[in-house]
Amino acid sequence: MNQITIQKQKLDYYSSEALKSLRTNLLFCGEDKKVLLFTSCTQNEGKTYTIINLGIALSEIGKRVLVIDADLRKSVLLGRVQVREQVKGLSHYLSRQAVLKDVIYQTNIPNYSIIFAGTMPPNPAELLSNKYFDHMITTLREYYDYILIDSPPLGNVIDGAVVAAKCDGSILVVESGWNSWRFVKDIQGQMSRTGCPILGVILNKMDITTGKYGKYGKYGKYGKYGKYGQYGAATNTEVIPASQKAEQNDAVKAAREAAEKTVKARLEQKREAQAEVEKTKTVKEVKKAAEVKTEQNS
Repeated sequence: MNQITIQKQKLDYYSSEALKSLRTNLLFCGEDKKVLLFTSCTQNEGKTYTIINLGIALSEIGKRVLVIDADLRKSVLLGRVQVREQVKGLSHYLSRQAVLKDVIYQTNIPNYSIIFAGTMPPNPAELLSNKYFDHMITTLREYYDYILIDSPPLGNVIDGAVVAAKCDGSILVVESGWNSWRFVKDIQGQMSRTGCPILGVILNKMDITTGKYGKYGKYGKYGKYGKYGQYGAATNTEVIPASQKAEQNDAVKAAREAAEKTVKARLEQKREAQAEVEKTKTVKEVKKAAEVKTEQNS
């Protein structure tokens, strides 16, 4: 198995306690919940940060943990753990450019391994739905206690739903104050339709000055890691001017609103299609009843 060294981030007291609480809740879900999908509504909600540190928290109590980066479109995991080596990843395995043992990396943290996303393919959804992904999960669940899968935001692409169908449970990471209640409910509905149980929602980046549970909001520092989508990029520690930060926030907000509209449009199309099916069904029933009545009269 390949060996890599990752940078373990030092957490403050509140973040550490929040992760321990999350770890405890996960343990109480039962031993049958081994393969877990983490997704979000949109980008930059702290999903990858949560998975990395939850995996470390689980490994600290002796659990064998594997983190799989299934975000084949805009992976950021490699940059988060600050790995500088050239690595092969999930896309290499699923496209048969590498065998499974060549894409699993044992870290310098005991019991903690990672499969990175690899090179961005032109057909991520198709790769994630092929038989090799199923075979990989079946093989790895026999060795690891927990497999944590980092998937793309479900509000942007369908990849998360494809992966969810192969998992024991799913967890939604939601940034406090950004997404509307209705949008989150729409995403929850999409997850439910995959047949994968929803174990819970993580409310992330909460303001400690306003919320009762705000100390979990120390995760808000996640923003220092840079923009979502910079595969393998180094950590960004530059001080961003207030005007530029406001422009970035406006851009992110606009992207989220666009994603909400897309989801709503899809749901409306599904409702219209369902209504059309029901209408056709009703017409057929009326026609059939008329035929029966005609036969009886004759």
